[in-house]
Amino acid sequence: MAEAASGRKNIVIGVGGGIAAYKVGSVIRHFTEAGHGVRVIPTESALKFVGAATFEALSGNPVSTEVFDDVPQVAHVRLGQEADLVIIAPATADLMARAATGRADDLLTSTLLTARCPVMFVPAMHTEMWEHPATQTNVRTLREQGATVITPASGRLTGVDSGAGRLPDPQEIALLGELLLERPDALPYDLRGVKFLISAGGTREPLDPVRYLGNRSSGKQGYALARAAAQRGAQVTLVAGATADLAPPAGVEIVRIKSAEQLSDEMTKRAPETDVVIMAAAVADFRPMSVAESKIKKTGDGPAPIELTTNPDILAGLVEARRSGQIPGEVSIVGFAAETGDEHHGVLDHGRAKLARKGCDLLVVNAVGDGKAFGMDHNTGWVLAADGHETALPLGTKTLMASRILDAVLALRTDEGAMRPDGGAPKVDATANTDPV
Repeated sequence: MAEAASGRKNIVIGVGGGIAAYKVGSVIRHFTEAGHGVRVIPTESALKFVGAATFEALSGNPVSTEVFDDVPQVAHVRLGQEADLVIIAPATADLMARAATGRADDLLTSTLLTARCPVMFVPAMHTEMWEHPATQTNVRTLREQGATVITPASGRLTGVDSGAGRLPDPQEIALLGELLLERPDALPYDLRGVKFLISAGGTREPLDPVRYLGNRSSGKQGYALARAAAQRGAQVTLVAGATADLAPPAGVEIVRIKSAEQLSDEMTKRAPETDVVIMAAAVADFRPMSVAESKIKKTGDGPAPIELTTNPDILAGLVEARRSGQIPGEVSIVGFAAETGDEHHGVLDHGRAKLARKGCDLLVVNAVGDGKAFGMDHNTGWVLAADGHETALPLGTKTLMASRILDAVLALRTDEGAMRPDGGAPKVDATANTDPV
């Protein structure tokens, strides 16, 4: 695969003939602003929704639908050969049918046959078309051929219809595309039918009608886990607290909560019906003993003391419920630990101690503070297993970290005992006391 410059990738964005074609401009802009070279290849039908001038202006490159354009450059071969990533959005039912059967009757389908890089189809169509057996057969065929086919979102479709088949948020498409650039095999369809219960975001503990105790958690890591799990075939329920206005991941059921007690209630209620529980939420350790019915006023005597009480330890509670039989023993439980080092112990030491206290199967340890983890788009850390296995998670996007965490979960459930060897995540020295780079 060719790179025009260090870090610069060649990306082909194919646009199918659906009303959602107008949303693809945001995906094009995301990659061009990141410094990548983007070529847009629409179908003839796509140009009835969005003109070629729009795609040319956003990508900075000419747009064509025909194999007989730019003949001296043999564009229908060269574009696929030089691509580092191909994204098809919207991928209509007709376009996926032609791709699945190897048709090469325009520039886009010809390019698909020559591409040897990751290819990601992002379907968008009416629910009946998406659920039709012919479409589902074509989806399975494309996945068997090595392509990634994204699960569509649910919501308002063309006209008054609503249901599955809506194009995912453009930012989600871009994040999944970035993931495939970082790790081409990051989205295998290997979690089909596995039920995940994932928590995300911070909790807010009310002081009065306008104030609360909270933390800096953005929810990005939990959302990344939900997004990646859903696109690997899992059935995902995301229990979300305070988040940074994140778009709902496609194919994910979202349950909204505010406080730690609400989060505890939802996780405890839903855990017995799931296969994997991931506690990625940043739960407030304490809450006010009482909540004022009206706004607390400022007085000349200074602020009144706030008496706090301890919130439930949700992770430990879930482990205890499994031990006592309230949750089936085959349910896997994964915790998160946001840690800082001190003069006596490093982040990893605190993580190991927390794993021993909590008793969960896996614990993901992140170093926080000084611009680390909370609110950031990148993350790093370790996955610690109850059997003593430890795996470092090198610095990367939170979506990439989610992919590697899911590998560890899959290994746990299939008794592989380690992450997939192609993940590139090295083991760490069990005596180490340093933060990951």
